[in-house]
Amino acid sequence: MPTSKPAVLVTAATGRIGGSVVRSLAEDDSISLVAGVRSAAKAQALADQGIRSVLLDFDKPQTLGPALAGIDRVFLATGYSVDMLRQSKEFLDAAKKAGVRHVVHLGACGPDDTSVAHWAWHQLVERYIEWSGFSFTHLRPEAFMQNLLHYDGTQATHRGVIRQFIGDARISWVDGDDVALVASRALLQPQLHAGQTYRLGYDAKSYAEVAAIMTAVLGQPFRYEAQPPEVFLEEMRAAGAEMAYMACVYDSFKRTASGAIPGVDQTFDNFAAITGRQPVKWEEFVRKHRTALAY
Repeated sequence: MPTSKPAVLVTAATGRIGGSVVRSLAEDDSISLVAGVRSAAKAQALADQGIRSVLLDFDKPQTLGPALAGIDRVFLATGYSVDMLRQSKEFLDAAKKAGVRHVVHLGACGPDDTSVAHWAWHQLVERYIEWSGFSFTHLRPEAFMQNLLHYDGTQATHRGVIRQFIGDARISWVDGDDVALVASRALLQPQLHAGQTYRLGYDAKSYAEVAAIMTAVLGQPFRYEAQPPEVFLEEMRAAGAEMAYMACVYDSFKRTASGAIPGVDQTFDNFAAITGRQPVKWEEFVRKHRTALAY
């Protein structure tokens, strides 16, 4: 007797990570893929690719129940805002009522005892997922390599100059597409990844070291100019970002630059076991994004 395929909902399906998760899952015929989007225009763009979508807006709770109807597994990614706490709770409460079984949550970096505020907010969401009784996989990516391209709409690299805010500190990095690949594996085979917290960071580099790699790979001079973290706050304010969250990021930049956050350069060796591949390192990332970075 035939059985129906499990339905997998990807929230923020046109965002940086959610979009990559959708692309990773789109060709897998073992599941029924559903993309959560906030507008009819975005839904049409996905429909043109043969991908089913549902309207889902974290700030419109009335959209949650219909979007979650019939869903078995979800990828939960919220925006960079303090509202993520409320949004996540409302979404998870609706998911519980809808009968969702497995939740893959996109969190933030750090160990369980982190004191970095916005990292801890994500861990509170993790605990709520567990308390609610879902099968779960928690993802804790370190710094996204894509931040070198832009952060919340603000350009990070311009004509060979990298402007960032952590002094000469080395931090751990991950390609966002690798994070999406781990998420897709957990969504496709939740029985293998249930109960796991995956910290995802595979290349520890300072911005000066990244600039040297870019120079070698692209054959153009790149350099790093360390900026005061206060500049970051002003840029985020000008970009219209939600400042309660960005104030936490600002604080983490200050603490990273001063060496006050232990382990920010820690890397992990779990990627090959999860995906069967090697993680992207900085040289490969620069080659992959040559067009965006070259000048």
